[in-house]
Amino acid sequence: MDKKLDDLYAQILEGIGEDPARDGLQKTPERAARAMEYLTRGYRQTLDEVVNNAVFESDNEEMILVKNIELYSLCEHHLLPFIGKCHVAYIPTGKVIGLSKIARIVDMFARRLQIQENLTKEIADTLMAAIAPAGVGVIIEASHLCMMMRGVEKQNSMMTTSMMLGTFRTHDRTRSEFLRLVKS
Repeated sequence: MDKKLDDLYAQILEGIGEDPARDGLQKTPERAARAMEYLTRGYRQTLDEVVNNAVFESDNEEMILVKNIELYSLCEHHLLPFIGKCHVAYIPTGKVIGLSKIARIVDMFARRLQIQENLTKEIADTLMAAIAPAGVGVIIEASHLCMMMRGVEKQNSMMTTSMMLGTFRTHDRTRSEFLRLVKS
């Protein structure tokens, strides 16, 4: 763990008027540094490590959908969490990817400072590059604590973003099937 990060958290505590030496806060800079390293571990991952050769030949040409992948990320504007779920679908063209690898790709990008719009695109682009499917669809639905805890303080707001590539963009029937399956 980076000692510099510990020192910076101690400075933050002092900056808000706290005493980092008081009983309840003595280990907080170290704990906060470890938490931040964990929450941003996506910076220290690569696609090759995440996929780990789990790409397999397949003659399946029908849609594959993984729904409700939990995601936890940090808003790059306020460093506050956004929490939600991601739905990822693709239509294979000779290759499929291991089921858990889709969730790991979502996590790799979510565990970086993000905005939801970019996160959605990064997941779709990466899956497209990794297995060259006929198309990819990604939908993310998330609640943003930066909007709930501060600013407008809207507790029930939810942001939805989508990215449709290949046949999900060019074929209405494919897009409609994806959207119908996500809702079911």
